[in-house]
Amino acid sequence: MQPSLQGTTILAVKDEDGVAMAGDGQVTMGQSLVFKHTARKVRFMYKDQVLAGFAGATADAFTLFERFESKLEEYNGQLLRSSVELAKEWRTDKYLRRLEAMLLVADARTILVLSGTGDVIEPDDGIIGIGSGGAYAQAAAKALRRHSDLTGEDIAAKAMTIAAEMCVFTNEQLILKSLKRSSSQTEERT
Repeated sequence: MQPSLQGTTILAVKDEDGVAMAGDGQVTMGQSLVFKHTARKVRFMYKDQVLAGFAGATADAFTLFERFESKLEEYNGQLLRSSVELAKEWRTDKYLRRLEAMLLVADARTILVLSGTGDVIEPDDGIIGIGSGGAYAQAAAKALRRHSDLTGEDIAAKAMTIAAEMCVFTNEQLILKSLKRSSSQTEERT
């Protein structure tokens, strides 16, 4: 059995202006081979009104992205409804149950974690990380929020840099995208 390609660290940070989501670019094969440095694990969906990021097996994540995007289309961009419907399908479908990935999805007001066990979880404090470096990035973001006046975007970028210093499966090739509450404005930084 060949080792699968893995995507690693995604972080979302919500503040009063909206939501920022960052992902590193590293894809590893097995436990020791860095296969790619510049993967794009965070993307805009549904008319640039939703952000989605993945951690886990790359092919599985792309399958989930496609399914999630179809749910967004079916439910007119309603993040919660689309997430719940995907989670139900993911948990009950014989093929989807085998997928090894997690999704982090957000609109300008809400962040949700989706898993194959049927979880649809909104973090209490508007900060969540997934993937092998997710806990490092999340801890760094919480500390930065408590002890600085940084924006959500800056917190996400700095926290991901800290995670990359600690997690061997996370690198500093970041993609950061954001959704603003005040308008349909989106932004991307690398």
